[in-house]
Amino acid sequence: MDYVNAFWVGGLICAFVQILMDETKMMPGRIMVLLVVTGAIISALGWYEPFQEFAGAGASVPLLGFGNTLMKGVKEAVDEQGILGLFTGGFKAGAVGTSAALIFGYLASLIFNPKMKK
Repeated sequence: MDYVNAFWVGGLICAFVQILMDETKMMPGRIMVLLVVTGAIISALGWYEPFQEFAGAGASVPLLGFGNTLMKGVKEAVDEQGILGLFTGGFKAGAVGTSAALIFGYLASLIFNPKMKK
């Protein structure tokens, strides 16, 4: 049942994003920011953990999960360092995922030789 919940929740998130892209004039970057901020807000309200327990990877893999990761990092850093944690927590929490995306993106560009669209 875990796989089924992950599939339909992740699919619902992706379908919602596709509808936003098709039916609004929002640029993809703004939609991505909207997802990250929504994940952070849901995490700050304490609703993300139960949602993630129910949906598994369907909740943790999309950009909502990245917002949750950033918010958890900020919460932990504020508990440890005080107000300075507001500025450092998100960077520490998101560093691994961001670094992996940059490294794997670069390696993919070496392998597949990307070209600019005309």
